[in-house]
Amino acid sequence: MDKLLIFSGNSNLELAKEICEHLGIELGKTLVSRFSDGEIRVKIEENVRGKDIFVIQSTCAPVNENLMELLIMLDALKRASAWRVTAVIPYFGYARQDRKDQPRVPITAKLVANLLTEAGASRVLTLDLHAGQLQGFFDIPLDHLYAIEVFYNYFKEIKLEKLVIVSPDVGGIKMARAYAKKFSASLAIVDKRRDSPDSTEVMHILGEVKNKNVILVDDIISTGSSLVEAAKALKENGAGKIFSCVTHGVLSSDAVKKIESSCIDYLVITNSIPLSEEKKTDKIKVVSVGKLFAEAIKRIHKEESISVLFDSIRS
Repeated sequence: MDKLLIFSGNSNLELAKEICEHLGIELGKTLVSRFSDGEIRVKIEENVRGKDIFVIQSTCAPVNENLMELLIMLDALKRASAWRVTAVIPYFGYARQDRKDQPRVPITAKLVANLLTEAGASRVLTLDLHAGQLQGFFDIPLDHLYAIEVFYNYFKEIKLEKLVIVSPDVGGIKMARAYAKKFSASLAIVDKRRDSPDSTEVMHILGEVKNKNVILVDDIISTGSSLVEAAKALKENGAGKIFSCVTHGVLSSDAVKKIESSCIDYLVITNSIPLSEEKKTDKIKVVSVGKLFAEAIKRIHKEESISVLFDSIRS
């Protein structure tokens, strides 16, 4: 492990420190600040020549600032002759722009993948991508982790009976099916029609939810409209307690207020995106993916398989 070094940008320092604690190493010393005109200033303050480097940075809000920090750090490490540089991106921003669904729009997820490669990333480690096909956007190795085990360990302590796993939309069926298998629970889907990018109209429920406890599963919660509308429809169809686990808590706009006034008992998110003080509420619980990333980093560094960390999502 003497060749392993971990650095972090400013987006998720607490997670980076936790990962280092699990690995029993110190967080690498680096200066990430701003020049007087707002340009990002980076200086790596340790010798990285011939070392195996991991840079931890979520590209969450402010997205462009955090993305530029990551790109500049990758460039600095490449030019300092690091042996290998892995971009550890707990939350991969721009992932929702993954196809041309309208004329004259970009595929920004592919653009970001190209930028990471050109900046100097040798490989990428990320968590619960918005769409699995994003892995094919990269011309370098990508390791894709899943938060399912973290959420399972949390909810198994609650010991919910008559449990059903629900996908808030048709696109999340594969994820919901994996959760249903892991929890040994039944599966249901909320069929909905989207009126606009920020609002939805729920149509009907596919599956039996009456008198059952529900866990709504998804990869991202942004404005919260989809989740809240799905929970409302489930309650109207006779569901008992309603919980939700979502990997990435973007929580933009008035999402927190929507959650607080909804029929969701509480929402569980990971610390892939740090939860700011103004967004903290009793209805939002945070579980850590620090141990998961630490184990993946250790296995990558030792050239060991990491498939054992996500076998449960398969089939």
